[in-house]
Amino acid sequence: MSVSDNRHTALIVGASRGLGHAIAAELLTRGETFDSEWNVIGTVRAGTEQTPLHALAAENPGRIEIETLDITEQGEIAELRERLVGRTIDLLFVNAGTTNREPDQFIGNVSAEEFTQVMITNALSPMRVIETLEDRVPADGLIGAMSSGQGSIANNEKGMREVYRGSKAALNMFMRSFAARQTDPVRAMAVLAPGWIRTELGGDEAPYTLEETVPALVDVLLDKKHRPGLEYLDRFGQTVPW
Repeated sequence: MSVSDNRHTALIVGASRGLGHAIAAELLTRGETFDSEWNVIGTVRAGTEQTPLHALAAENPGRIEIETLDITEQGEIAELRERLVGRTIDLLFVNAGTTNREPDQFIGNVSAEEFTQVMITNALSPMRVIETLEDRVPADGLIGAMSSGQGSIANNEKGMREVYRGSKAALNMFMRSFAARQTDPVRAMAVLAPGWIRTELGGDEAPYTLEETVPALVDVLLDKKHRPGLEYLDRFGQTVPW
């Protein structure tokens, strides 16, 4: 299926379920009062044929395009780039997140295997996607990634969740490096701290639901699209200290 009308196009990387799926669904509801209507290209891993994103596509014919991508596989990122030749991506947003099996382990006790897996998924792979696809995003588009308030070094006063915190802090730093390398800082860029949300990663004890959080996150993204440069923002559009 191909999205082919005159709406703006968002590419949500990691949209099969949870936050990514909810952002895709919310973008479909946005009309002209929010600058433009949106179509969505959402990615899922190969073999995941029945996901909430597939159901969303069935409910919205012609509005959702599904691509397969495992962001930890560099070759698959290159293949996605080739499939998007000639396409304009007005909003590229990478939603990636994992953690180690025992999230509250102190960093010195975490195995090298788990550390590597979390860092590759949360920090290296999103930047590979962004650097591979950045030229598909026009100067007035937006490039963003899902970070976390736990990636803030300045706000870390309690420790815990140390591998996850470190991976999101690394993502933030890599995005700052990416932004600093831009020769013309016209494009808008963002890393988002959505808050603690009830998802598979967030768990059942999280205080906020997707329904409460995602409309505000999409508001922040669409508002940020009109402001050049990189910002680290929470779901209220407030700046998070790096």
